[in-house]
Amino acid sequence: MAKYRIAWMPGDGVGVDVMEAAKIVLDELALDAEYVRADIGWEFWCKEGNPLPDRTKDILKDTDCALFGAITSKPKEEAEAELIPELKGKGLTYASPIVRLRQELNLRTNMRPCKAYPGNPLNYKDGIDIVVFRENTEDLYAGVEFFPIPDEVREAVKKHNPKMKKFDHHPSAEMAVSLRINTRTGCRDIITDAFEYAKKTGRKSVTVVEKPNVIRETSGLMIRTAREIAKSYPGIQLWETNIDAMCMWLIKNPLDYSVLVTSNMFGDIISDLCAQLVGGLGFASSGNIGDNYAVFEPTHGSAPKYAGKYKVNPMAMLLTTRMMLEWLGETEKSTALEKSLAAVIAEGKARTYDVGGSSSTLDVARAVASRL
Repeated sequence: MAKYRIAWMPGDGVGVDVMEAAKIVLDELALDAEYVRADIGWEFWCKEGNPLPDRTKDILKDTDCALFGAITSKPKEEAEAELIPELKGKGLTYASPIVRLRQELNLRTNMRPCKAYPGNPLNYKDGIDIVVFRENTEDLYAGVEFFPIPDEVREAVKKHNPKMKKFDHHPSAEMAVSLRINTRTGCRDIITDAFEYAKKTGRKSVTVVEKPNVIRETSGLMIRTAREIAKSYPGIQLWETNIDAMCMWLIKNPLDYSVLVTSNMFGDIISDLCAQLVGGLGFASSGNIGDNYAVFEPTHGSAPKYAGKYKVNPMAMLLTTRMMLEWLGETEKSTALEKSLAAVIAEGKARTYDVGGSSSTLDVARAVASRL
């Protein structure tokens, strides 16, 4: 019996291509694992009305972690239009399966390392090594939205917050509302994870990125919680910055920052900026981590126009695989994989189109495997 059972979820588009690349490397590493294929993605939305079938959730319950490729998501009307005829008009609503997994499995921490490996011509500056900790289950991504706004919701909001009155001349049928929900527990968990990581890896600062001067209650809760938690980590500095200023400072002085922690939406935005500093989404890995389970995924999308062409950069997927190995406690294999990735990047012979090369997705994976 294998030491690990890993849910294998290629998903959509180039997710299939980069997962094939990951398998080449995992086989070379001889990880003692059984890979259990699980259905997820647009195909299952179109023909079943559910991009995250119950059978897949059952597989996740019986595995140690999951490796995930990419997902296709489309707006409400487009999603309904692509359902098979038998499912149209049934009131089905598309919801991103990866967001559902984060919420249903309480994968509360989204960790996104952004590291500039020497030799990458797309690095903004060599030496960048930033890790973004993004709260993963709350905030605007909680999905508490209304359109149109029910009258009772509108009146309840106006009763408790007079600022709602300025919208009185707008009919409910012409208004949409999303609730930004942050809890003290959610704030405490993500900020603690960021400080614990900084402590474990010897990093000297944690920067909390919010907008408390305008979004006073939800961002304010994050800032107040960060100040409270920072007292337990006297060797690590707490820096505070607004999301808009952070974007500017990351472009100006990226080497000043080490660990960033923020809420869900801001984390989604700022991690893409950090990814571009180290070569773009082709180098952007991530882990959705809970107390007892984790789903690892590159942060790029499904890029349907490239599906099956083995054109896209697999580095994000391979760096994600490295994160999975680290989480499983396979430190030697994780270290070996990172060294191999770094060597291939530095050598520059195996590069996909986005890095100015002509190698295929699988060519790069084979180059990394040969270094192992």
